Formats: sequence, structure tokens, C-alpha cells
Amino acid sequence: MEITAKDVAKLRDITGVGMMACKKALIATDGDIDKACEYLREQGMSIAAKKASRIAAEGAVWADICDCKEKGALVEINCESDFVAKSDVFTALCGKIAKAVVDSEVTDVDALKAVKTNEGTIEELINTATAKTGEKISLRRAVVQKGKDTVQEAYIHMGGKMGTLVEVKAEGRTEANTADIVSMAHDVAMHIAAFQPPYVRKSDVPQSAVDHERDIIKQQLANDEKNKNKPEQVLVKIADNKLGKFFEENCLLYQAFAKDPSITVEQLVAATAKKTGAKLEIVRFAKYVMGEGIEKRTDNLAEEVAKLSGNK
Repeated sequence: MEITAKDVAKLRDITGVGMMACKKALIATDGDIDKACEYLREQGMSIAAKKASRIAAEGAVWADICDCKEKGALVEINCESDFVAKSDVFTALCGKIAKAVVDSEVTDVDALKAVKTNEGTIEELINTATAKTGEKISLRRAVVQKGKDTVQEAYIHMGGKMGTLVEVKAEGRTEANTADIVSMAHDVAMHIAAFQPPYVRKSDVPQSAVDHERDIIKQQLANDEKNKNKPEQVLVKIADNKLGKFFEENCLLYQAFAKDPSITVEQLVAATAKKTGAKLEIVRFAKYVMGEGIEKRTDNLAEEVAKLSGNK
């Protein structure tokens, strides 16, 4: 398989590893990007554990929380240009749809279009906004989180480029301590946007993911010449330490808190529980990155000019 410069550049963008190492990895894995990432990790390269998201579509992620704080929603709505995404018409539409999702608890996109608001159905609202902006507008996805004795809180980053929704179990929440609990939940939602952990806690990590990481670690150790003469029990201990680091990096509770790295998120929750007298626990979270997984059409002006000129 031919490895193109574009393939190498894509792998470099994802991993941050040098061009030559990326090319070697792609050759070794027949051009498979995911396998090339694993190959680089096996060679001991310091790269991101997860593949970076390509932000391609325009639009926004929006959130809404009900007044009781026990129910919240995230939605992603797409349009064709950043100009429209920032317009009052589009942002107002996002707010109306997010509220409708919270009120109706409907998350299926097709079913959502038929949900009624006081201004018409969601589909009618989208059609009206499309007519006003002159761009195609589409509702891509939605999620609802709710629970008794919970606090739902959201954080929207950079005007809708990313949104997070966190659920905190809050037994003993009162009118007096709600503000402190909501403030903590907002900080956690912001932390999730910054560090993007895949899991809340160790028990949430699938065994298949743990086994896969253990295999990667074993291969890393085997590829390191310094480990050739080390006893098996020493290698096992090194592997266990590395696996522990994996949990610290990928589980929300064990990460250093974004606003105060001297404590973990777990310690932040414990401190807030002590302060408020409520029993607090982070249950789950949702994260949407605007345009994640959508390929955006790219135009090369020079190529277009050449085509029109008949030179290509």
C-alpha cells in the first residue's frame, strides 16, 4: 500500500510524533491509522492515549438544565458556516431545541423533530431558521441525563465548540447548599472539557480496555533493551505501576483538578461534601464535540483555478 504525505501528516497531527517515525509506523501497519498509533506506543513513543477528534462541521453544542437541577440535556445542531453559527437566529434556535429536549426527554433525532414547542414543532423551528439564514441547518444528536436527588450541570466551551453535562448524586441537598454543589459540578464539567477523560472511575473501564492496555505495556517493556536482564517480578511491578498511571490519566476522579492541580477531582468532591453536609458522588457525564466525526469539505483554490483554466 502506498503511504502518502497526507497519511503521514494526519498521523503526526494525531500523535505529535515526528514525520519519519509516523511514516515508519504506517509502513509497518499497512497504512492503518489506529494500528499505527498502537505501533508507536509499543515503540515507547510518548503520544496521546486517544485519537484526537477532527472538528469539521460548523454549528454548536448547546445545553439546558431544568429549574429543579435534576434533569439536563446536551444537543448538537449543525449549519454550513461559522458566520451563521454565531448569529442570533442560530443561537436562539439552539436554546429552544435544548429546552425542548429537557422538557420532552426525547433524544431520538427523528422523533425530536415532531416535538411541539409554543412556537411550533422542532422541525418547523429549524425550517424557519433555515429560511432566515439561507443555510441548511440540521439537528444531529441529543442526550438527556436525569435522576432523583441529583444535580445536573453543564459547561459550554468557546461558544459551542464543545459541551459537557455532568451528573452528581447529591443526597442531603437543600436550598442552602445547592449553590455550592452546583458550583462544584460546573467546575467538574469544565474540567471534563479540558481533560476529556473517557471514564469516571476505575470500575467504569471495560476489562477489554484494561487487557488491551496491559498488552501495550508488556510490548513496551519487551521492546526496551534496559529490561532484558530484569527479573519477572520486577517487570510485573513496573507493568502494574504503568497500568495505575493509565487509570490516573483516563478516569475523571483520579485526575489532578484543572483549577487546583494540588488536589484530585475526587478530593474536590469530598471537600465539597464536607462543606455542604451532603453526600456527593459523580455518577456520569456526557461530552459532545461540535462536528466530531463529520468530514468537512475542503476546497483548494489553486486546484479550482487550474480546473477552470483547463490546466488540470
